[in-house]
Amino acid sequence: MMARRPARIVQNGYIVRDLDVACERLHAMLGVGPFVGGTEVLLEDHHYRGAPATPIRLRGVFVQSGELNIELIEILSPGPSAFHDMIDTAHDGLHHVALFCEDYEAEKARWVADGHAVASEFTTGFGAKICYIDARDTLGHFIELYPEHPIIRAMYARTVEAARDWDGKQLIVPW
Repeated sequence: MMARRPARIVQNGYIVRDLDVACERLHAMLGVGPFVGGTEVLLEDHHYRGAPATPIRLRGVFVQSGELNIELIEILSPGPSAFHDMIDTAHDGLHHVALFCEDYEAEKARWVADGHAVASEFTTGFGAKICYIDARDTLGHFIELYPEHPIIRAMYARTVEAARDWDGKQLIVPW
């Protein structure tokens, strides 16, 4: 493995079967809220294991727990994708941890050089490329790599702000 600076995990991402039920359950179990997002998203320009693939349709939310962001993702489209690689229709569960990269392409190349495949890579609606590195053999989950991007940082800031100012009334707050 190539030496790198210490990673700062900013998010744990979970695949869930029903987003609304998962938000209610996580709030009841951990007291976190509100969940920001919830609308349907289409991840286009998707490549799965190096080959062009159909876009990924999903619903997702962000919620803050202390310094850690938690993402819940309900997949709405059929595979293939990094999400489908870990879906167990009987259980919800951890899918990835996320990291911001000062140099997205260089960080992605380091993971690949270390023997980890890029399972899915796509372009967001605002033009940022994001990928999921398959680290299941070594860590048991995927690694999501984010580029430094003002819209992604603003999404994280919005989630922190929503948690700080939450009155407890609306569990899912749209973007």
